[in-house]
Amino acid sequence: MKTGVLIINLGTPDAPTTSKVRKYLDEFLNDPRVIDIHPLGRWLLLNLIILPFRPKKSAEAYRKIWTSEGSPLLTHTKNFTNKLRKALPANFVVDFAMRYGNPSIPDKLNALLAQNVDEIILFPQYPHYSAASTGSSLEKVFDHLGKKWNIPPIRTVGPFFNHPLFIDSIIANGKSLLQSFAPGHILFSYHGLPERHIHRSETIPENCFQKDDACCAVISEKNQYCYRAQAFETTRLLAAKLNLQPSQYSTCFQSRLGRTPWIKPYTDLLIEDLGQKGKKKILVFSPSFTADCLETLEEMSLRGKELFQKNGGDDLLLVPSLNDSENWISAAREMILAKPA
Repeated sequence: MKTGVLIINLGTPDAPTTSKVRKYLDEFLNDPRVIDIHPLGRWLLLNLIILPFRPKKSAEAYRKIWTSEGSPLLTHTKNFTNKLRKALPANFVVDFAMRYGNPSIPDKLNALLAQNVDEIILFPQYPHYSAASTGSSLEKVFDHLGKKWNIPPIRTVGPFFNHPLFIDSIIANGKSLLQSFAPGHILFSYHGLPERHIHRSETIPENCFQKDDACCAVISEKNQYCYRAQAFETTRLLAAKLNLQPSQYSTCFQSRLGRTPWIKPYTDLLIEDLGQKGKKKILVFSPSFTADCLETLEEMSLRGKELFQKNGGDDLLLVPSLNDSENWISAAREMILAKPA
């Protein structure tokens, strides 16, 4: 039996140029799961406000992290796939695709089908569920396969925000830095989402955003698709394994866009506050990113550090994402080989 495995990550421009970034952002932000407003409003927002101005600024940011091998996200995902291919049994055909940009999901699905695989396992590289990442990627897969005459069995590796091996992989990445850097505070910074996305994911929306965060204190059937609740659960598991006291760390959310409310607390405001309160060193984990990318390398490691120092801090250090670390390869192998319950 031949099993196909498709690793899916979010995407990256083909080059750090304004034209390539504009093409990428046009595809990304035109997704109704990303900007979930009326199509006319989305068109106006993109074509009158975002696309005329943002691509140039984003291209400048990409150039700061671009390497001789290209996009860090693409490179790390490719390296991860190559190592995972060697770790899995010989009858597994392993490839990767990007939800936006290249290589595309349709192209890679066609390549797997051309090898006559008997089943396909999808492995979205998003630890925490959101309709804008996991949901959008799966929709793209099913939309493409739904047009095929012969469709093999499909299985999906679900969100792994609380998987013990995922947690252990992050610990392995950061424990030595935690000891050598001796930070005054630790941030667990996750990619943000508009608050309206969270409301749409909740079974009982009125439970959302309670002042004491009780709504995110435990994962239940009421919030099992809640990205924010899943992020807080990841933090709790990491903090417990690292023996951290509540005063030593914070959970926060970065990368907000536009003027609508996004989930809080905001990472940039927390960085400012910590610097102003006299913290001198911050260590940052980014558990929602399995591969280093613009949001970790430029937004956090460069701009976050600069922001911290402007507000009185000395140093901000980013714990590398899992990338293609051996612990992460082993964890992914186990998730893929695990039999459905």
